[in-house]
Amino acid sequence: MNNFTFNEIHQQPAMWRKELQAMLAAKAEISAFMHKYLTNDTDVVLTGAGTSAFIGDALCPIMRGMWRNVRSVPTTDLVTHAEYLLDAERPLLLISFARSGNSPESVAAVNLANKVCKNVAHVYITCNKDGKLAQQAQGKGNILLLQLPEETDDKSLAMTSSFSTMLLTCMMLGRIDVLEQDAEKIEKAAKNAEAVIANYEDPLKEIASRKFERGVFLGSGALKGIAEECHLKLQELTDGAVVCKFDSFLGFRHGPKAVVNDKSLVVYLMTDQESVQRYERDLIKQVDANNKPVAQVIVIAGKIPELPSVKSDLIVQMPYGKETNEFYGIAPFVVVGQLLGFYASKAHGLNPDAPSVSGNIHRVVEGVTIYE
Repeated sequence: MNNFTFNEIHQQPAMWRKELQAMLAAKAEISAFMHKYLTNDTDVVLTGAGTSAFIGDALCPIMRGMWRNVRSVPTTDLVTHAEYLLDAERPLLLISFARSGNSPESVAAVNLANKVCKNVAHVYITCNKDGKLAQQAQGKGNILLLQLPEETDDKSLAMTSSFSTMLLTCMMLGRIDVLEQDAEKIEKAAKNAEAVIANYEDPLKEIASRKFERGVFLGSGALKGIAEECHLKLQELTDGAVVCKFDSFLGFRHGPKAVVNDKSLVVYLMTDQESVQRYERDLIKQVDANNKPVAQVIVIAGKIPELPSVKSDLIVQMPYGKETNEFYGIAPFVVVGQLLGFYASKAHGLNPDAPSVSGNIHRVVEGVTIYE
């Protein structure tokens, strides 16, 4: 059995630091491109498939402060409904996230954007220098290629370091003109990820070995997008033996809460913003009161909430930085979901590098025909 997944989870802090240096080294080129193609009228669309699409979902709530007209639209929607989802008359900056750059939808979405829109520029954030997207960027003035460290081209089925490094790269892109000022915040994010691994890997391994059949991940704002990625990690790494859901704390009340039972793992990704956390605390108390027992409960936060009456199996604290889960600080939260998925996979007797015994899922999606 290989250890790709294990290594790729653990290498993330080093990859974030490495990518920061690469972005700083290319700052002049990146800044010139963004100033040329990004205006107040530009429609910024974040796109990808599966995990790569979840990057955009996490980023949208926090990128609006820099890019006014930013949306997250999966390539899997663009391929079928590009003419409805893209405005032909507005300038478009399409930011594509792709681990391999070889998924049929990734290439098709780019081609459709070029066909539908009159004024298009592209940013490719990819981990594979030999992928179709990276090769397509060569010699094109309206394409900015942000090539991530080679190690982030995860060899395992599940995307781990590719997800988090692409996520942070796009944040750095939005802050490119003042990126030097952000070095300390990115370092704190890396240290928080290291703290999660050092302090909580063994407890997460123990919880992952317990018997539960459902996983629920809840987050607010950008952390909802991180919850979305966490839910997929646990589900795909257990080959569907654990069926997972994600939602916002407030949204979970409106029907989805019915899935919680004594065979459920519930993971709360909590913000440090008091104005938001008060809603999160109320939901946690309600779930605890209405569902005794819930199989397992994990709370993740920078500022630990006061929940004296609520039983939790594990509290994961991000120790570095006052606002640990704002902007760059959301990235370390995904490490919890990755570790749960990895150890749950092993607990189910699977190989985390290739957990799909049925063959239903592959590292690069198969069987997709792109029609004219």
